[in-house]
Amino acid sequence: MNTSRRSFLKTASLIAGAAAVPVSFMSREAYAAKVAKAAMQYQDSPKGSAECSTCMQFIPGKSASAKGQCKVVEGDISPKGWCLAYTAKS
Repeated sequence: MNTSRRSFLKTASLIAGAAAVPVSFMSREAYAAKVAKAAMQYQDSPKGSAECSTCMQFIPGKSASAKGQCKVVEGDISPKGWCLAYTAKS
């Protein structure tokens, strides 16, 4: 069987492209998943001056004292809480 270089490269690129499609969908799902509070060492109290209300990952609740959400950690998040994902707003 005598295969040309062009034919081989074309087939190889099609196979590689087809293999990459499921990986791209899996990566999006994994990216969207949030992490458990215990895994991020979440606590309802601040750590020094670092607290969720000053974190760029925090999504505030309806009022300043209401619990909100986090882009990284699952569940209700206290604005006075803290976790390993803390990143100060700039």
